[in-house]
Amino acid sequence: MLALKFCLMVAGMLLLATAVGIPLYGLGIRIRERLKKDKGEEGSLASNQVEHKPILEPIQWRLPLALAIIACLPMMMATSIIVVPSGMGGVRVSQIGGTMPGTLYPGVHFVTPLVETVKTFDLRDHLYTAGIVDEGNRDTNNKDSKQKGGLDVQSREGLDIALAVTVRYHLDPRRLDHVEEHLPQPVDRELVPPVVASAWRELAPSYTVKEIFSSKREEVRAKAAETITRKLGADGIVVEEVMLRDIQLPAEYSKGLEGLLLKEQENDQMGVTTEIQQKQVKIAELQAEAEAVQKVKQSEGEAQSRVVEAKGEADAMQYTLPLKQKQIEQSKLEAEARKEATIQNAQADAEAKVIDSKAELQRRNLFADAEANRIRLMAAADAERMKSEAAMLNESPLLINKIIAERLSDKIQLMMVPSDGKFFFANDVFKTAAASNPALKHEMEGDDEKSGAAHGSAH
Repeated sequence: MLALKFCLMVAGMLLLATAVGIPLYGLGIRIRERLKKDKGEEGSLASNQVEHKPILEPIQWRLPLALAIIACLPMMMATSIIVVPSGMGGVRVSQIGGTMPGTLYPGVHFVTPLVETVKTFDLRDHLYTAGIVDEGNRDTNNKDSKQKGGLDVQSREGLDIALAVTVRYHLDPRRLDHVEEHLPQPVDRELVPPVVASAWRELAPSYTVKEIFSSKREEVRAKAAETITRKLGADGIVVEEVMLRDIQLPAEYSKGLEGLLLKEQENDQMGVTTEIQQKQVKIAELQAEAEAVQKVKQSEGEAQSRVVEAKGEADAMQYTLPLKQKQIEQSKLEAEARKEATIQNAQADAEAKVIDSKAELQRRNLFADAEANRIRLMAAADAERMKSEAAMLNESPLLINKIIAERLSDKIQLMMVPSDGKFFFANDVFKTAAASNPALKHEMEGDDEKSGAAHGSAH
């Protein structure tokens, strides 16, 4: 919004500058043209025949006037935008109706231009301090040096006391219209100082100097804070804290108070010394009594310890014999227990050996039965196998030749041909060779007879 307000103001100012510049520029051009014409006509016209013409011609004012009127619009819009900064509060003040109710908090607000204005107030905490010592001009050796802006009050005795007071306060944001309309401005200088001074000066005469300085200092501060808070709160000022930082007493009273304090300190010191001496005497008495009691207690303790030792020895003699008898009996019982344990262990070992031998015998019998069953099963299996092989040989006797040939050598080539020689492609070849060779023919006939005999036996 601040950028928009700035842009509107710049636009209005530029329009106003343009409205003023247009007639000035036209006026300058006309003056230069008129001067040129005057110089050109001086040589041709006589001095008595010079015609007096107006130097300036009429200028058009309508456009600049229109621009000026237009320039007022953005400027009025800019003045209607009000930005309340952070930590501040504002109140509308109308030229017609006066102070308007309500508070403008930090942010952007719009007002009626040329009719309303905004009065801003600082809503942050303020400090009013009375009684600040001027360190640059203060004489450290002079105790009567006055405070700059000190708050002087009178006590019940009529003595003047200088107070250093600080009040922390802030304006109530909800009552800014009341502050603007009814209170003197600025409030920090016109209202707060007299109210604070009045509260302290009304309260101080009710107390003595000693009460204000020491015994009832906090009570005085609390009552003054209550009075100041009540009075300023009625006018829309919220008091946060009232601090009583320092109190300067009158010079004569300070000197008397110092003497009194010194005497009190001496009295206190003497009392403390007396108490210390009394305590030392009491400590010595107590130490002597303690030593006597300690000696008595020590002798009584030694006598009691001797009596206890004697009783202990007698009691020990009474309990020693029964204890030894019990130890002997315990040894006998332990020996008998070991003997019985040895016998029981021997019996258990014998029984275990018997059980082991029985188990071994049963294991061997089981192994023998299993081996006999295995042999019977293998014999039955071999018989079945031989029966099946005999059946197969009866069905195909040539398997014997095949088995023998396979077991002879892997270099023998075996060929299976039909026994009758039918449907065999090499049959004609063998017959032709046999016809040419009588010996081969005789061998083939012998083979045929053998094969036929085998075939017949198979049937």
